[in-house]
Order: sequence, then structure tokens, then C-alpha cells
Amino acid sequence: MGLIVQKFGGTSVGDPEKIKQVAQQVLKKKEEGNQMVIVLSAMSGETNRLTDFALQMQEIPDRREMDVLLSSGEQVTISLFAMAVKAYGDDCISYLGDQVKILTDNSHTKARIECIDTERITSDLGKGKVVVVAGFQGVDSDGNITTLGRGGSDTTAVALAAVLQADACEIFTDVEGVYTTDPNICNKARKIDRISYDEMLELASLGAKVLDIRSVTFAKQYKVPIHVRSTFTDTEGTWVVEEEEEMEGRIVSGVTYNRNEARITISGVPDQPGIAAKIFTPISDADIIVDMIIQNQDTGNGLTDMTFTVLRSDYQRTMQLLDSITKETGANGGIHGSDSITKISIIGVGMRNHSGIASTMFSVLFNEGINISMISTSEIKVSCIIEEKYTELAIRALHDAFELDKDNVPEEESIT
Repeated sequence: MGLIVQKFGGTSVGDPEKIKQVAQQVLKKKEEGNQMVIVLSAMSGETNRLTDFALQMQEIPDRREMDVLLSSGEQVTISLFAMAVKAYGDDCISYLGDQVKILTDNSHTKARIECIDTERITSDLGKGKVVVVAGFQGVDSDGNITTLGRGGSDTTAVALAAVLQADACEIFTDVEGVYTTDPNICNKARKIDRISYDEMLELASLGAKVLDIRSVTFAKQYKVPIHVRSTFTDTEGTWVVEEEEEMEGRIVSGVTYNRNEARITISGVPDQPGIAAKIFTPISDADIIVDMIIQNQDTGNGLTDMTFTVLRSDYQRTMQLLDSITKETGANGGIHGSDSITKISIIGVGMRNHSGIASTMFSVLFNEGINISMISTSEIKVSCIIEEKYTELAIRALHDAFELDKDNVPEEESIT
């Protein structure tokens, strides 16, 4: 007997009929002798619908009350799923995040899981029940409902798999696995059979929407194998696992992009010790995540420019914060930015042992007439900020240049 955690969300539970189909699929797996823990998201479009309601009440909705509102979406799906399982003659019990309980910090709309009480789950599994848990939500130490942010149901599923020491965590989506790039943009995109935690972490952090980055972090830390697969076919998906030797044969594993970023530049910043802390500490205190940062060299007048990126959803809030921050720091060159940018990235563990990968990327973009405004690198990725209008062109050009439609690029033929 194995213990399997499965997560279904979005279009997989888009209406009552699909929820019934998921229930049948789960029961088939249970009949094979497995204990089943199911994590469900809200029905497709429900979170957006609830968010629209909130915006009709407040221009900037109260974050605590947003958590109360948005957490209701998962309550609907888990209760309907439990009813469906019972209708098919098996036993099932549903739990909200505060019932399990999934304890988080108190960062409303962006909470992080601190610990999970598994007593009720293990007790119900021992009684032969299917256990279904609301994804995306938890409770803080004061009893307030919290949510984990977009993609939080993936995190719930992997965290549960970790603490329950599950044999596998299966994430069901509307695609058949992880692809070399977005197949909606590039028709040469190829499904990857196995990918390392590190590569998946980079893909998730850089815009790939298949898995939430926090879920991959949990999986890597607790060595939980994740199987990303389609709800609608029996095709084997993509396994996210520990790095394997043959993975290094792929120099670049994928091309991804993130349109959800904005670029901000502060001009005329005094080039003095402590200035960066004065700028970024208030931004951090406001729970705004800063990604790429570039500081230009002082040209001799004691002033410099500082450019950084934030989530597009935090762009206006950051610009408002900077009004007071720049006055305190003495920056006198003004603030300007753009929320019409894309971060495009190439990822691959094989990049550790091969030179010339970044220069190839830059040459490809140059040949397509695409300007690069910011660059960031790590051992296994290179990221560039470009104008949003060039996103699809850049993806297809890079996918072709690194021959990602093929299984592997032999080392002697690799692009350098």
C-alpha cells in the first residue's frame, strides 16, 4: 500500500461534472491499494470572480478580508468532491486549512507554511477514507484565515506529501507535463520526461506556470518526487526529481518568460554607503519582492542610477513608496519605469560545464533586433529583460538556437 497526494485545480475542477470525473479517477487509484490525500483548488475563474467583487468594495482591498473571501473558493470544491466520492459508494472527509491545521505566518495573501498537524489526516486514512484538503489556505497563530498566493495549492500538496512522507505527489493540470517552452507560443516545444529540482526551481521562479516555486522548494528539501501530468489523459507526465547524471547532457533544458514584472529606475542617487539599504528596506517592509538590481557606476559627480524589478502587481505601490524614499535619500534625478517588459530566461544544469551559453543568447537576441536592458545570471540560468512586444519572437528564436526540439545536444556539437 502506498500513500499518494494528488492535487487538482483550475480547469480540472471547473464544474460539477469535472469534479465527478476527478472523484472517479481518485477512487480508481485507491482501488489499486493506495491511501489517497487530495488537494483541490477553486473552480476555474472563481478566484478572479471573487477578486472582482472585492475591487467593487475597495480600491485596494484589505488583505486580511481578501484572505477570508478568496479562501471560500476551495471550500466549494472540497465539499462537492467529498459528496461525489460518497455518491460512488466510498467514504471521504473534507478539511479546510484551519481544520487540518496548516499553520502559516501572518503575511496575508502571501502566507508561508510553518507546520502542518497531520493527526486528523492519518487517523482518517487509517479508517480507509479519502481525505480532501483545501489548497491555497491556512491559519495563523491568532486564528486568522490566510492564503498562500497564486499557485498556493501546489505548495499545499507538496507540503502535505512531505510531512506525510508520501510515496509521490501528483500535480494534475491541463497540460501533459513540463515543456521546453510554452507550447502555445512555440509549436516545437517538447515535453521533458525528467527534470531536476534545481532546474524546476529556476523555471518556476522565472515564469513557468506549471508549478509554484514554493512547492518545488518543499519537494527538494524533503526529497518528494513530483509527477506533473494531465487530468485528461493517462500519458506519463514529467517527473521532478533529484539531479541525475544524464541531465547534464542537456546544456539548456528550457526557455521561459515572465510578463509579470516591472522595471523601475531611480536617477541621481547619492553614491554613498547605506543608500541601498535606505531604498530597499522600506520596500521589503511593505512585503514587495525585488528581483533584479543594477547600480550604474558613479561617473564622477557622486551620483548614480539604480534600476530594479518588482512584480507588475506591485508596480504602482512601489512607485508611491519611492516618492518619500527618494526625498529621504536625496535622490534628485527622478523616478521612471515601465510595466511593459518581459524577463526571458534559459535554464539548464548542463550550463555549469559549458562556456559560451550567455553569449549565444545575446547574439540570438541581437540578430532579431531585440534590445536587452538588464541581465542576471546564475550557475544554471541566464535572464534578460526585454520589451514585452518581443516576447514570442525571442522565445522561438532561442528555442531554435539551442535545438530544444531534440532530446539532447551531443557535447561535441554543443553551441559555444
